[in-house]
Amino acid sequence: MENSYVLPGQEYSRDTSYIESRITRDGGDGWPVEPDRYRLVVARACPWANRTIIVRRLLGLEGAISLGMCGPTHDMRSWTFDLDEGEQDPVLGIHWLAEAYYRRVPGYLKGITVPAIVDVPTGAVVTNDFAQITLDLSGEWKDFHRDGAPDLYPEALREEMEPVMQRIYTEVNNGVYRCGFAGSQEAYDSAFERLFTALDWLEEHLSTRRYLMGETITEADVRLFTTLVRFDPVYHGHFKCNRNKLIEMPVLWAYARDLFTTPGFGDTVDFEQIKSHYYEVHTDVNPSGIVPAGPDLAGWLEPHGRESLGGRPWGDGTPPAPPLPAETVPQHATPLPGGVAPA
Repeated sequence: MENSYVLPGQEYSRDTSYIESRITRDGGDGWPVEPDRYRLVVARACPWANRTIIVRRLLGLEGAISLGMCGPTHDMRSWTFDLDEGEQDPVLGIHWLAEAYYRRVPGYLKGITVPAIVDVPTGAVVTNDFAQITLDLSGEWKDFHRDGAPDLYPEALREEMEPVMQRIYTEVNNGVYRCGFAGSQEAYDSAFERLFTALDWLEEHLSTRRYLMGETITEADVRLFTTLVRFDPVYHGHFKCNRNKLIEMPVLWAYARDLFTTPGFGDTVDFEQIKSHYYEVHTDVNPSGIVPAGPDLAGWLEPHGRESLGGRPWGDGTPPAPPLPAETVPQHATPLPGGVAPA
């Protein structure tokens, strides 16, 4: 569910007021880092949640933080655990994610959003601040990273990373929503121009470097990838972001394929759930609820040629292990054989 609003005739605005408690080493907010205590609740359909799935995989935190999976559709009440037996999360014992929000804040009136981290002993949401969650997985949870985990938020690059990530968020991640939910022609035209100005900048930026920050994968790449992978299946048509398809932007298309076939990225993507969510839930944009059959996904596995730019994807680290069997994307929902990216 989008924590956002649109006023007739105005620009789409995302409500960025979240439950901002943090899980930290020192437990300063009352929530200390403890393995097996917290459950990360996500939906594969959601780009903001997809970020956390990727980062958890890359860092090897599967053994420290369990994963709860909501289905791709919901109504105005909440995301639901309709993929689980009995339509209840097997750990939290709830059907509606809203129940965990109400245990933290009775009568909670803001958006019931994913991702959310839930404290299993109390069943209460700790935080749904998606941007901070992944940074804390990199920093506060470092003692529980796998051997060979990459440094996704390197201190030496943070000053350079922050404006890049901010531009990606405002102009691309949120830019596609400003197009799709524009309240007037003027708001749409402005959003459209901003989005493709940023994509043109990224096309040029990535023409001489394999990753956004240079030689290695960082948090910035994770944040861009989850929008790019949804671009042609959803944003190009459903959100009217139709100056170009991703496949018509040669650098970004090759970059996206490079990441897609990198362990931890493409093997978290369920195209079937992505399309189901956007086309079925956004009835104001797609009143018929019809889910399009395309696009053809085979192109995601075509050679990308980005190796010629050099780089070391994992820095001094190593790729993550394959996804856990219970967390593997069904083969029919991905072009990857068996739902697993090549090593």
